[in-house]
Amino acid sequence: MQRRALVSGLGLAAAGALAACTRDPGGGGAGASGDRRYAWKLVTTWPPNFPALGTGAANLAKLIERCSGGRIRVKVYGAGELVPPFEVFDAVSAGTAELGHGGAYYWKGKINAASFFSAVPFGLSAMEMNAWLHYGGGLDLWREAYAPFGVLPMPCGNSGVQMGGWFRREIDSVADLKGLKMRIPGLGGEVLARAGGTPVTLPGQEIFTALQTGAIDATEWVGPYNDLAFGLHQAAKFYYYPGWQEPGTVLECLINRQAFESLPEDLQAIVTTCCRAVNDDMLAEFTARNHEALATLVDKHGVQLRRFPDDVLRELKRVSEQIVAETAAKDPLSRKVYDSFKAFERKSAPYFAVSEQAMLATRSL
Repeated sequence: MQRRALVSGLGLAAAGALAACTRDPGGGGAGASGDRRYAWKLVTTWPPNFPALGTGAANLAKLIERCSGGRIRVKVYGAGELVPPFEVFDAVSAGTAELGHGGAYYWKGKINAASFFSAVPFGLSAMEMNAWLHYGGGLDLWREAYAPFGVLPMPCGNSGVQMGGWFRREIDSVADLKGLKMRIPGLGGEVLARAGGTPVTLPGQEIFTALQTGAIDATEWVGPYNDLAFGLHQAAKFYYYPGWQEPGTVLECLINRQAFESLPEDLQAIVTTCCRAVNDDMLAEFTARNHEALATLVDKHGVQLRRFPDDVLRELKRVSEQIVAETAAKDPLSRKVYDSFKAFERKSAPYFAVSEQAMLATRSL
């Protein structure tokens, strides 16, 4: 009955995790590894219980506890409750917390290749990112990048294509990007800087005030579901698409390697399987909720939905290609990750063109 209740709350992906939890990965079942109990902490870059992001981390904790029969207890700390939001990686690396939840591009100052595992401007979609990570060698490279820090990464959520952001003034041409102060992380921020703007990195809970007071001129966050929850429509009225900077953003679970390796094999399998379940479940939630939230923003709050002009997108794409190539050239690991990423993109493009892309085009016939 408990398992059925949890499946109802977390969806089909979680059901797959629960089924995996009943299997015997090591030949002896749960009892074979003893009755030792583990008390873990999970720190996040998100406000506590924030829709999809914060609740995704909370769902991960619940799923691990239930699948393990209570052998792993996980206490979740939102941004700032135990450590500041941008110190989550360091907390997991140091063992202050056994688990973390955030976005890899927040650590690009520490690991040059990190952004490739979260979002690449004009890059892979959510479906393609999952395929590259799990079946194209991306996850092995991700683990190689984090290994020196004693951290094991796992994909643990995806927002899908994000929105281009909220703007206090209209963007009619490339010239309007000059001097634009915008909250935008990762490679997208570097692209904006090259285009003449000023990128600002802020944790989620500081965005609304910065936009409302004019400390920033624009911001991207995630998409309608999360943006509505933050009330960003009250601080800016122009809402632009598409999210060129984050076409399929991967969220991550950070696992302290020493803590993970101290677990018996069955519990290791439970932790990694639950991460994969939440990865799938979060994308489903964003897909289901974004369209409802967008309708509310436009129909109820009068938000002005705008598409970036083609010349702006062309310029951003041109600059993005430069930035991504320069990032890859900074060190051998970044080059290896970039080569893998681009090779997968080239291989997947022909089929994507005649499958997803072609099918979506028929909707406008």
